[in-house]
Amino acid sequence: MKETVHVKKLAEYFRKNLQKGYTPDSLKWALINQGYQKTSVERAIELANQELARQAPILREQPIIRHEILDEKGKPIEAKKSWWKSLLGL
Repeated sequence: MKETVHVKKLAEYFRKNLQKGYTPDSLKWALINQGYQKTSVERAIELANQELARQAPILREQPIIRHEILDEKGKPIEAKKSWWKSLLGL
């Protein structure tokens, strides 16, 4: 499917600003409020996401996800033992 130059320019705008940390919704509504057609903007988002996906590195190993609860100083808080574990000394 051939893309118009207009949609390609919008996709480039999205790609650059997504890399800067802007959210897709904020960019989408900013352009719609400036008078761009919603369908063109949404197609540009799709194109930008496809381009970014092609550039993303392939993960060779599964990442380790850790869940920690931190105190106000940023130190991990140990989970409390259950009443039964405390009673049994586990």
